[in-house]
Amino acid sequence: MINNDKKPDFHPFEGESLITLPFLILFPAAIALILLLVPGDSWRRLVVQAGALIIGIASFYLLFITPGAGQEFFPVTVEWVTTLMFIAEMIIAVFLIYLGIKHRKYLAIFLVVAQAALLLFFESTGSHGAHVPDLFIDQLSLIMALIIGIIGSLICVYALGYMATFHQQHPDVKDRRRTFFFLVFIFLSSMFGLVFSNYLPWVFFFWELTTLCSFLLIGYSGTGEAINNSFLALNMNLLGGIAFAGALIYLAIISPGGNLLAISTLIQSGHAVALVPAVLIAFAGITKSALMPFSAWLVGAMVAPTPVSALLHSSTMVKAGVYIIVRLSPVMTGTMEGLIIALVGGFTFLLASAIAISQSNAKKVLAYSTIANLGLIVACAGVGTYKLVWAAIMLIIFHAIAKSLLFLCVGTVEHRIGSRDIEDMTGLIVRMPRIGVMMLVGIAGMFLAPFGMLISKWAAIEAFIDAPFGLLFVAILAFGGSITVFFWSKWMGKIISVCPVAELVENRISREKWIVLSLLTAMTVFVCLAFPVISSHLVEPFVLSVYGQTARLSQDNIIIMAMMLFLLMIMPFSLLWFRKEKNIVPPYMAGRPATPDLHFLGSMGVQRQVGLANYYLEDVFGERRLFMAGTALCFGLILLMGTLTAGVAL
Repeated sequence: MINNDKKPDFHPFEGESLITLPFLILFPAAIALILLLVPGDSWRRLVVQAGALIIGIASFYLLFITPGAGQEFFPVTVEWVTTLMFIAEMIIAVFLIYLGIKHRKYLAIFLVVAQAALLLFFESTGSHGAHVPDLFIDQLSLIMALIIGIIGSLICVYALGYMATFHQQHPDVKDRRRTFFFLVFIFLSSMFGLVFSNYLPWVFFFWELTTLCSFLLIGYSGTGEAINNSFLALNMNLLGGIAFAGALIYLAIISPGGNLLAISTLIQSGHAVALVPAVLIAFAGITKSALMPFSAWLVGAMVAPTPVSALLHSSTMVKAGVYIIVRLSPVMTGTMEGLIIALVGGFTFLLASAIAISQSNAKKVLAYSTIANLGLIVACAGVGTYKLVWAAIMLIIFHAIAKSLLFLCVGTVEHRIGSRDIEDMTGLIVRMPRIGVMMLVGIAGMFLAPFGMLISKWAAIEAFIDAPFGLLFVAILAFGGSITVFFWSKWMGKIISVCPVAELVENRISREKWIVLSLLTAMTVFVCLAFPVISSHLVEPFVLSVYGQTARLSQDNIIIMAMMLFLLMIMPFSLLWFRKEKNIVPPYMAGRPATPDLHFLGSMGVQRQVGLANYYLEDVFGERRLFMAGTALCFGLILLMGTLTAGVAL
């Protein structure tokens, strides 16, 4: 399925990104400050739409000015920037301590104090000052920037209409949309800073900013459940932050400078101790990506408004964790620590997929599917061969687009039918035909051939065969992939089932929502059609620059997949574009007459009603049972990894 070959020479780098990189970091922050001050809804709408458009265009512009392979660095000689970041980190710590005292969350206070103490010690050593901070860009950071800038901007526009409807339906929730959009754009700024920073203290600063934004947005409604879930997310991310701070201190001692990419150089030079900070940062990535045993925070985060789920907990923030693990993948390749990280990801993929079977709440299905796919990405990056890194990056791309589409569709459906339960989505293709088609495209993008998620899983299975413990990973991926077919297909079946009595409820959806959902649907189809181009121009050059060899799908497979995509698209788009008024007749009841609302006379003259419902198999795939098993298993693996890493450190 995969051909290995060398890539030709690449186009030289254009110098425009020297301006574009800091612009993408600073401009969203400036928009956030404006939104904090803008009083009226009409002005807010104008600022968000204009800001999102500019961010999207600037992100796309990077595609044309980024080098074909390798990294390009931009030193930042302004010395006070690092000092300002440290002061901001201390202010954030004080703010979190205040909130912890206010809500009596003493564990959060302890973790914040511990992290702040490590940062103070790191600053006091002064050893990190030997390196001039710099920004950088390569193909991987470009991919992340496109996800952040394009998908993130679309979600911001969608949030305009969603949050207006949200407050109409929840008048008891205080209207704090100024703060909401301020935090969303600060989050975009911090994500750009994270993927463009090569200086580890800067990476850490932006890393913690994403944690802060997530914490505040999860607790947006101010209910007791929202507050508790926001602190759960904060506590688990602070554990990762403490590990990250420990990596800063350790790396400053063995190799002053704090250069992210230098960790790989140290390994190549024989400094095996570089594995210690790499594992600590990878642990932070595991907490940020909500892998087991830390997945509870992402499931709890579903209490937040749908745009928060789509932006922070599906398409963007959780990708920061897998991004950093993929970035450090060459360091862990061939090590026992890397194998353990891969096993944590693999078991998370298998068990989270199984838990999704037992869920009827659509957002929880999407949450566990997100956890599962993040686990698969980490499994690929932990083993870290060039084929698996190729598959991991492709999974990041496809998952970000399809899952953001699904989250936003579910939020739209919930506002129109008043429920997010899958069982209440029966006949959605009749009640909300356009939204139904969009959901079908999003679901197909997650598990059907020739959509990208399945393509990447095929590639991962082939690559795992040659990896250590390859058969174990192949078995995990095969069984986990089969499980995903189960829970996605039964949801798809509810959407396309036809109800004899169905009211059209697709009216009164705002223009912003239609534009965003249509664009995300088109992007889902487009990346499946254009993924060979995406692979050859974005993914393969990065893999080649790191490993000296790369992977790609064979030409025959590409042709077959293009044919399958064309055939697959005929059905849903024919329903949408060529739909005519038809007389919907009751289903055939083996000769038994039935009313339009599916009532019929059963045996002994008893009137009954036809009902369609899915199996959820809670006794087998119950959330509590599998979650506890996954937590215990993955926690044990992480303890083993910590023991091995401590041995290397000593």
